Amino acid sequence: MLIRRTCIPALTLLGALALSPFSYAGGMEAPERVIDEYTPMHITLNQAEEMHGQKNVHFFDVNPDEIWNQGHIPGATHLNQENWQALLPKDKGAALIFYCMNKLCTASTDAAREAKKLGYAHVYTMPDGIFGWMESGKDLERGKIEEKDFTPGKS
Repeated sequence: MLIRRTCIPALTLLGALALSPFSYAGGMEAPERVIDEYTPMHITLNQAEEMHGQKNVHFFDVNPDEIWNQGHIPGATHLNQENWQALLPKDKGAALIFYCMNKLCTASTDAAREAKKLGYAHVYTMPDGIFGWMESGKDLERGKIEEKDFTPGKS
């Protein structure tokens, strides 16, 4: 009886830890998350969908061209380019929502932190990314990024 009383709570705790966001496959530990004044707020897919289409709300896709071409949030701006900061709205009070592929991708957090450093007040990331958006059956927009010709002498 003593074994059952001590083992079951211990096994329950171990099970909860194994399913927690702090455990990763292969025994990897969760990367440390720096929390400071530049840390963006995370929002869910549903929160992002509710904000989509509202005035002064901007979505920014930081995925590679190949992922962007497969589909992106309608009206999103593709930021995977040099000088992407110039694509941000002039209004520092606008809501900016950054996303990449999924929870394992940190590019959206990096871009969001940069936006906060530039003085934007309402900066969010959508950790589920475009793959979560696609899986949930939300609307997508498709369009190819024009390939650039870097041949000398061509513009």
